[in-house]
Amino acid sequence: MSTTSTTSTTPNTFLQRLIGAAALDAAIYEEVEADERATGQAFATVLLSSLAAGVGLRGGGYMLGSVLMFSAIALLSWAAWALLTFEIGVRLMPQPETRSSVSELLRTIGFASAPGFLRVLGVIPSVTIPVFVVTAVWMLAAMVVAVRQALDYDNTARAIAVCGVGWLLAVAMAMGLGLLFGPSLS
Repeated sequence: MSTTSTTSTTPNTFLQRLIGAAALDAAIYEEVEADERATGQAFATVLLSSLAAGVGLRGGGYMLGSVLMFSAIALLSWAAWALLTFEIGVRLMPQPETRSSVSELLRTIGFASAPGFLRVLGVIPSVTIPVFVVTAVWMLAAMVVAVRQALDYDNTARAIAVCGVGWLLAVAMAMGLGLLFGPSLS
């Protein structure tokens, strides 16, 4: 009599995925790329990260309008970065192995915004700028891992190029929106 054993793995929880994404764990990015049910989690990650940016940029002065405005700018910047990443990575710089849908890429790069949760620490006036610099670089590193996995790149250099160009354009957009709609300095 023979017994058959099937191996099944249960997907990680949302919290485990957030931690793995922040830890730059390629296996987590592969998991969320393949799991269509992770789309809502990825969207929630982006929204929470954007809200953390809005709170962190307001410091101690919690004016709801300002928090919402800075959160919206963070969300729009992420969306621009995501769109640019897709266009550059899939259309301009694909490898022969590159097979990705918009939803697969959005899931992986959505989780790449997990380090942005720490931007809420910007409420501490003396650490606002360092927190935003560190989290921006960390999110860029997470995005590189996410793009490398989602676009099936065989080297990290290509993912760095794709993310770097998109990131620079998205940062320029965020700065422009911040200058245009942010508080006046006079």
